[in-house]
Amino acid sequence: MKLSDFDFDLPEDLIATRPARPRSAARLLLAEGDAITDRVVADLPAILRPSDLLVLNDTRVIPARLSGTRTRATADGEGVARIEVTLIEPAAGGLWRALARPMRKLRPGEVIRFSDALSAEVVGLDEALTLRFDAEDFDAALDAAGAMPLPPYIAARRAPDEADRIDYQTVWAERPGAVAAPTASLHFDEPLLAALDARGVERARVTLHVGAGTFLPVKVEDVSTHRMHAEWGEVDEAAAAAIARARAEGRRVIPVGTTALRVIETAAAAGEIAPFTGMTDIFIRPGYRFRVTDALMTNFHLPQSTLIMLVAALMGLDRTRRIYAHAVENRYRFFSYGDASLLIP
Repeated sequence: MKLSDFDFDLPEDLIATRPARPRSAARLLLAEGDAITDRVVADLPAILRPSDLLVLNDTRVIPARLSGTRTRATADGEGVARIEVTLIEPAAGGLWRALARPMRKLRPGEVIRFSDALSAEVVGLDEALTLRFDAEDFDAALDAAGAMPLPPYIAARRAPDEADRIDYQTVWAERPGAVAAPTASLHFDEPLLAALDARGVERARVTLHVGAGTFLPVKVEDVSTHRMHAEWGEVDEAAAAAIARARAEGRRVIPVGTTALRVIETAAAAGEIAPFTGMTDIFIRPGYRFRVTDALMTNFHLPQSTLIMLVAALMGLDRTRRIYAHAVENRYRFFSYGDASLLIP
């Protein structure tokens, strides 16, 4: 298929820069069979079956945006440069890969100081930085010095603030490591979870540490030649058993978010779900045969992105076009802080 097959016109004013409040007040486009209906996320307990299994991603977004200074000796004394750093992913040996602005002002061996408790040495410099951090307690120092890594389409419109530390984190976030949120899960709050429990909807947790590569554009017209970024994920024995049991009993398995979907489909690559730990670069596009996914809750995605290709793989390309046309016409809010859809083939 061609990249242009996944394009659509999106008015800029539909790009959300703040979430709905409360979280479950966000709108929900329900696409089931040929029908499309307009609901809200709080309706989920009435929409889902008591036997359904929701699969949730428990990754925790780290405050990966850092602002620091680099000091360099010069003939006139010292030269100081302001450096903005965004962590991308951990690397072997406790190192981190990162993007920096301006990159041209850095050299290997130089130190960037972010706070009294956190600094980093540049140990590699190519298309990205490789950093070795110096901190007594890295997690605490990063939490104090960093800001939430808002997606580019939000960061271009406003700076992250204290509200984003809560808004851009799921209520069940547990395992630090993501530099982007599993955004469909941002719509859940404690009252909604309690209502789902009362309905008898089951939940299982998996992990996929979402990387900055999730925002990279597809640059090839023949989408089959696109290479996905790799991300670390885990489906433990308890989650694999819950998914296997649901399928054996004929119950629906519904991942919340494309990240949860990608990791469970990776764990089922051999045909049956099994525990999995490691890197995945699974690329799901039309023609893919789903092994354990029966439906998907997800936000509305960028034109020409791998995420809308995943939606088209589940719902069909023509159906996806109608869903997105309905969303635009009815002014659903798009992207990370936007509204949601529940897609049932």
